[in-house]
Amino acid sequence: MSLSPVVVTVAPTGAANADDAGPGRRSRPLATLGEARRRVRAALAQGHLDVTVELLDGVHRLTAPLRLDAADSGRDGHPVIWTAARGAEPVISGAVAVTGWEPDGPATGVHRARVEAGADSRQLYVDGALARRARMRLPREHVTLTATGLTLDDPALAWLAGLPDQGRVEFQATSAFTNRFAPVERITGTTVVMRQPAWDNNTYGYDTLQAPMRVPEFFLVNSRSFLDEPGEWYLDPASGTLYYRPLPGQDMATARVELPRLESLLEVGGTYDEPVRNLRFENLTFTGTTWLRPSSSDGYANQQTGAFIAGPQPHRPADAFATCAVGCAGFEASRDGWFQVPGAVQVSAAEDVAFAGCTFVNLGSVALGIGNDANAHATGVGLGARRITVTGGVFTANAGGGITVGGVRPDAHHPSDPRMVNSDIVISDNRVFATAVDYLDHAGVFASYVTRLTIAHNYVAELPYSGIALGYGWGANDPGGSLDYLARGLYDFRPVYDTPTTMRDVHVVGNHVRDVVRTMAGGGALYTLSAIPGGVLEENYCEKSGQYGIYFDEASRHLTVRRNVFADTAGPWAHANIANGNRTGDLTLTGNHVTNPAVTGIADGRRGDVLRDNVTVTPETVSVEAARVMYDAGPTGDHRGPPDPGRPPFGVSLAADPPVLDAGETAVVTVDVRNLSDRRASAVTVALVVPDGWRAERAGRPVRCGLDSGASGTERWKVTAPASARVPVGSAVVKAVVSGWADLAGAEVVRSLTLTALNPLTSLKSQGSVSSRFAEAGSRYAIMIAEPGSPDEYGVVYRDGVAGPSAVITARVTHLDPADPRAEAGVVLRDDLSGCSRGHAAMVATPGEGVAFRWDADGDGRLDSAGSVPDIGAPVWVRLVRSGDQVSGYYSRSGTTWIKVGPTADITGAHRQDAGLTATARAGWFGFSDFSVRQA
Repeated sequence: MSLSPVVVTVAPTGAANADDAGPGRRSRPLATLGEARRRVRAALAQGHLDVTVELLDGVHRLTAPLRLDAADSGRDGHPVIWTAARGAEPVISGAVAVTGWEPDGPATGVHRARVEAGADSRQLYVDGALARRARMRLPREHVTLTATGLTLDDPALAWLAGLPDQGRVEFQATSAFTNRFAPVERITGTTVVMRQPAWDNNTYGYDTLQAPMRVPEFFLVNSRSFLDEPGEWYLDPASGTLYYRPLPGQDMATARVELPRLESLLEVGGTYDEPVRNLRFENLTFTGTTWLRPSSSDGYANQQTGAFIAGPQPHRPADAFATCAVGCAGFEASRDGWFQVPGAVQVSAAEDVAFAGCTFVNLGSVALGIGNDANAHATGVGLGARRITVTGGVFTANAGGGITVGGVRPDAHHPSDPRMVNSDIVISDNRVFATAVDYLDHAGVFASYVTRLTIAHNYVAELPYSGIALGYGWGANDPGGSLDYLARGLYDFRPVYDTPTTMRDVHVVGNHVRDVVRTMAGGGALYTLSAIPGGVLEENYCEKSGQYGIYFDEASRHLTVRRNVFADTAGPWAHANIANGNRTGDLTLTGNHVTNPAVTGIADGRRGDVLRDNVTVTPETVSVEAARVMYDAGPTGDHRGPPDPGRPPFGVSLAADPPVLDAGETAVVTVDVRNLSDRRASAVTVALVVPDGWRAERAGRPVRCGLDSGASGTERWKVTAPASARVPVGSAVVKAVVSGWADLAGAEVVRSLTLTALNPLTSLKSQGSVSSRFAEAGSRYAIMIAEPGSPDEYGVVYRDGVAGPSAVITARVTHLDPADPRAEAGVVLRDDLSGCSRGHAAMVATPGEGVAFRWDADGDGRLDSAGSVPDIGAPVWVRLVRSGDQVSGYYSRSGTTWIKVGPTADITGAHRQDAGLTATARAGWFGFSDFSVRQA
């Protein structure tokens, strides 16, 4: 016989009817979460399977972290549920409310309040926002860094020696991928002595204080004397006084001020013999923590993505400030002992734990740490997290990153006990944004070593560093190690592994990553490090990265990147670090849509890489498939949020037949519309907008005004070019405007294509050995090559037999399509330009290789000899001068002063030759003017 479900109800701190001695019902709730845990244990011991703790609305303030171990586990697959009561929004806080503010003397603008003496914090939250610790900028040129600290080179800084609270002052430096803190020991005269071992550790390794990998920013932080900007604060623990300078309009009588006291809130962890199991946390808010280690003598000697050095380093050479500013063997010895920033909520040695709909805000470290190294868990047991799910959560305004999965020490990547493996982690439908506000080196979501990881449909945005970061170890822990780290001396201190790490089978799909790498460098919307067998990153929408779209850092391998959209990346959409013998490779990048086509460090067929079928798009030419990826990215279903104008629910594509037409001709423009949303779309309309002089009329029926989810509709329009034009080649941007009602809101999509109209060629003959079109208007001509051919194929307009034994052929090359630097356009001579014949010479300009005089030296009709002048581009005048069987080539910037190119060539030609304008078979269009042939 099963026992009835047990529901334990807990009231917020200070509730009048709460009593830990009471029954724990809604009418008489418990007063503390600690007592709720005791009641849960008692119910489990009695055999109850369905046990729930419900938290009533309000702030539940902890005086110590809530620790759950094996004794708190659910049984037989029934989870113990810790949840918000129906309609409630409970907050679990490690902070105390600060009240009783008063001005700190007349006209200072600073307020003060009494707090508990002796307690410290690195964070303060005012009206729900992080306040900034008092600081001053320290110009790099005003200080000299030394092995023991700083020398103040600017006499205006002499006042720092008189600071009364020198031991609380910290030095902060933001460099490329590190964000470092070191506390001050003392300031005497112009000498600042820093506390150890923080200073030694921050001047050791890579991107160090004295050898940053980009121009750093320096600050002095945390002195009452620096309290000169609104929104800044300072805490004096000795006297128990908190100082704050309000923001404009902030009334301290009503302001909500929270001062964190705890460093963690929830510690879920058992042992490898007895892991904690079957727990579920629903609709809870975690807030109000700090993390004090950076205030200690260790400081924060950050290495990358929340890993740091602490404690004296036994292999540090005595002269390391000079000899190990950019790495050394002693630094390599430190790697296996690096620490991790802990989570305010911690999960380790645990199975089947779920967080659903929880909010993590205003926390002083990483928000949620899953299976990190033991040093990052208050239970003392790290790793060993299995079947952990995090869904529908919000992570914002925290000092560190949102979610960190895995450790960085040897047991994380090559565990000494198989029960240490982190596996089967799912992170989905979360919002991670505007976080890592103090420790800027953190990613929004970071996973170091985990087997079977899914990161799906999250929104990750507004971050100083990378959005989603995968992997660790720089390839040094992969099978066979790294030649680079062999040279650095790492393997003098640890083995070369012959087995893979635990990092495999990672699936990153459908995430929306935007506005990242805002402050740091060496990152991307997506970032990878070391081998990740079975790693697949697909259908993510990554936009507005301050550096790369995806960055494959050292030894990234075995990764497939397909069907993603990378938009508005400041740097290349894909970059691989292949320097210094790194084993980066075996990367497959296919079917991605990008706005910046640049790729660095990756080439199809090199290092095992595949780089194919990636498409360059603009906002106006996004395909239906790319639009689907963009629309589907980010949280799904009930977690999706309000409509996003940047990701409209309609996919639209345009096609024209033909895309190139003569003046007065008509093309058929086809508009395909697909409803990408999960709901039926209504009021769908298509309008086609063409420039003045062009005409557009719908041909056939319009798209149905109602489209079911996933359904498509097609409209065809007849678009007619003007009857004539004043230029040989005219273009028209044709825009399709699709509007409708979907996702319970109105939406509009604009897509465009360009039609090209040619004014007919009437005064010259034409010939093309490849698909070519020709046009003229007045004295201007154009040759359009539809598709590339061999170097000896061309399009040409010409006059028969116009060049006698003494002739000068001249033209101005006005336009060169830049798509191919080897394309050529200019003037040409030949016995017969309608086919292959002798007497062949040309004087041409190119987009990337200057001007060239080319001729047929052996009489086979092919241009096989050349002379050239580099760095001369269009517009440029070109000329051929014939004197019997001798031909010379010239160019001119002005059309009056001519410069000879190459030698005078001997060719055997007919008495009278054809002369004209030529373009080689490189796709694009080429413009000319002022073509003339005169007899000398």
